[in-house]
Amino acid sequence: MTQARHSLPQGTRIDCYRVQRLIGSGGFSLIYLADDEDSGGEVVIKEFMPKKLARRDEGLCVVPLDDKSVDNLNRGRALFFQEVAALSALRHPNIVTVHSFFLDNQTAYMVMEYCRGKNLAAYIKQRQGELSTSFILRVFTPILDAMNMIHSRLYLHLDIKPSNIHLRAGGEPVLLDFGAVHQVTDERLRKASQVVTAGYSPVEQYYQNGRIGPWSDVYAIGASIRACIEARPPVTAIERHANDTMVPAAEAFGDRYPLYLLQCIDWAMTLDPQQRPQNAGELLAAIKHKNGRPSTAPPHGPHAGFQSA
Repeated sequence: MTQARHSLPQGTRIDCYRVQRLIGSGGFSLIYLADDEDSGGEVVIKEFMPKKLARRDEGLCVVPLDDKSVDNLNRGRALFFQEVAALSALRHPNIVTVHSFFLDNQTAYMVMEYCRGKNLAAYIKQRQGELSTSFILRVFTPILDAMNMIHSRLYLHLDIKPSNIHLRAGGEPVLLDFGAVHQVTDERLRKASQVVTAGYSPVEQYYQNGRIGPWSDVYAIGASIRACIEARPPVTAIERHANDTMVPAAEAFGDRYPLYLLQCIDWAMTLDPQQRPQNAGELLAAIKHKNGRPSTAPPHGPHAGFQSA
């Protein structure tokens, strides 16, 4: 943590919450565990605090790093509220619940439920991959159901990965971090997000004019399932686009996992966006009915008709 972006001190009171400690950080936010002094429970608070644009002054306010950062900081705060609005409207047992949001310290805060349990990325690392088929289905069937609802509301997550999936006590999954959330205004020509996570983001997210849509989230889900098997992120989509040497899951893991599941991973991770499942519901149906890749879908690998830019 750089001095310019130091976190709120332990015990700081904001609204009706008292900060316990910093529990996470990203390029645009700091995340705290806090006590709700009204209810007596614990919550997670996400503070808008972009490290390249802002610093904290002596009064704990979030201020621009310099004059050049003012407009971008204001724009980023508006996008933060877009995330809040999106999450507040998306009620699903497998999506983190937003309790409230407010302004303080010249920035914005989002208050979310505190989920006890463990992070899927940490669990994969602990178990060194090779997670069972039953575990994978127990996690990703509800996640796909949640994403199907998100897609039906014309929203995109655009940053699905194991570290954004939390496992409640008992193993129930919860999808976290909608910092890259987009609302689809043109289903086929949506401008790509700037958020890219190596191994999980599809190739279209690497380009400003990439055609992103629900199929982009589908790629990330397929990559996340593959990571549960391999214990590491898959080869990046941009590397695959240049020279796809990634062995299809159906070939690499056919002796340990059911063929239909491996085919669904390969189908979801098809490089050509138009040849993937076009939304989470389509992939969910293929997994639930154990259909695998449809016979009409092209084989795994690059496609001659794919245009990335």
